[in-house]
Amino acid sequence: MADAAPSLLVIRRRYLGDIVLLGSVLRNLRLHWPGARLTVLTESAYVGVVALNPDADAALSFPRHLTGWPGIVRALRRARFTHVLDFDNTEKTALVSWLTGAAVRATFNRELITFRYPRLYTHVAKVTNAFYDSHHITETYLALLPALGVPVVSREVRLVPRPADLAAIATLAGGLKSNLENRKPKILIHPGSRSPCRIWPARHFATVCDRLQDKLGVQVFLVAGPGEQALVQEIRGHAKSHLVALEAPLTVGQFAWLLAQFDLMLCHDSGPMHVAAAVGTPVVALFGSQNLTIWRPLGPRATALQPSQPCPCIGAAAPVPCVPGDSYRSYCVRRLTEDQVFTAIVSTLKPEAGKPGA
Repeated sequence: MADAAPSLLVIRRRYLGDIVLLGSVLRNLRLHWPGARLTVLTESAYVGVVALNPDADAALSFPRHLTGWPGIVRALRRARFTHVLDFDNTEKTALVSWLTGAAVRATFNRELITFRYPRLYTHVAKVTNAFYDSHHITETYLALLPALGVPVVSREVRLVPRPADLAAIATLAGGLKSNLENRKPKILIHPGSRSPCRIWPARHFATVCDRLQDKLGVQVFLVAGPGEQALVQEIRGHAKSHLVALEAPLTVGQFAWLLAQFDLMLCHDSGPMHVAAAVGTPVVALFGSQNLTIWRPLGPRATALQPSQPCPCIGAAAPVPCVPGDSYRSYCVRRLTEDQVFTAIVSTLKPEAGKPGA
């Protein structure tokens, strides 16, 4: 019989999209153990994502310095966790799992990946490389649950923007108020990426922005992460139409609230892409050579564009040669055309436009 109210610790260090997509695991844990206390241990940069998940009760963060470890270990012991689900299986997370003192400690044994400290775990889910490469990452995450006797009955990934985040960006919201109240479609463009190789050229973004405003009468806004403002300004420099740049630094919660106000977001394969899909904002995402099956955005109105694979070298169009097999050093996304992106946006904004006879 399942514990009436266990104390659960889910460990995933990073990144933004990964923490968002853990929502499918949290949903099933909550449905199986409605009275459980559910805590997520992650890096400090991603604690804000956990706060938006309605199934999570709390978040803890890994210390940034050695001096912080005694405190976090004490906190983990005081919490008296009954179950630990380690989604990383690194040397650090294996030790943390064991130090909690939880009776149940589960992790993955992934084919082709070194299985670290198997003796520190009580339950293991084996994942073949063929399964990993042919399923969305959420299916790999969910594969850990049956090892604990937890049925998979939902695949929902949901974030809920908080009223507190609206209050925190009242100035920004006030500036947008008149635009949000009219009936014109509003598109938010996030042109950044963790890898500079995965960025669609600024001039292409600018051309699509001009066409959207000219052909559809939409309002286009630009937003970027830390260190990406130069890219926003480059797009504005190429554009012939007026583009609104939202330059205020935003927390993850504030960004989630902002996304929920828009009819669509255009972006790359990125953490913001998964945040948008999780708050219910339609998405058009630009992929290079990444595995689309694993990382595509979820949701009925999420569109992912990718050039044909395997992607040939694009020669002079690339600043430096691509590195085969390394999606972080591949320029394949540059093969997507302005027409492809514009058409995808129109179809996603107006699903009926793609139906026969429409």
